[in-house]
Amino acid sequence: MSTPSTRTEAANLARHRSTEAMLGRLRDALRQMKRERAQITTAAAARRAGVSRSFIYQNAQAREIIAQAAETALEANADVQIQQAAKVEAAWKDRALNAEEGLKTAHAEITSQRSQIGQLLARLRDLEDDLSDDAGGRVLAENTTLKQRVLHLTAENRTLNERLQAARSNARFADRRIAELETQLLDALHTTH
Repeated sequence: MSTPSTRTEAANLARHRSTEAMLGRLRDALRQMKRERAQITTAAAARRAGVSRSFIYQNAQAREIIAQAAETALEANADVQIQQAAKVEAAWKDRALNAEEGLKTAHAEITSQRSQIGQLLARLRDLEDDLSDDAGGRVLAENTTLKQRVLHLTAENRTLNERLQAARSNARFADRRIAELETQLLDALHTTH
């Protein structure tokens, strides 16, 4: 026959084992939530671990485990967001630099074509008296082709200018958005501490 103190000790031991088992399930659930990058809340952790919220609210160790996991997840998410924002910013900067390089190339080609047209027009005027009607037609056709090429390059230059402006605008937007995200992250970090 067991004595009342033995039953009390057995009940206390059973409660202790039950509490340890619930804390173990809670730790496992929080590790899984962290791997999944799920938002860590008391309710979500209780659901995943199969424990009641009242257990978490009444057990200081459970509250501490959740608080530490939430803080760690918040810091990890902040790092990921900062890295993603940096990648976006780098991509926009690359696009802007590529657009600027394309614009420089187009300007150089337009300048070269204009110079070539000027030289050909001068030669055409010089040779106009010496050329037959057939040769004059060929020169005029070449001149027309070069003028069309200049028009095409001018249009291409305009398109590259528009792309450059859009890339610069996007880069400014990305800079503002990054600043907003950094502010939100800092606010979130300050509110959790």
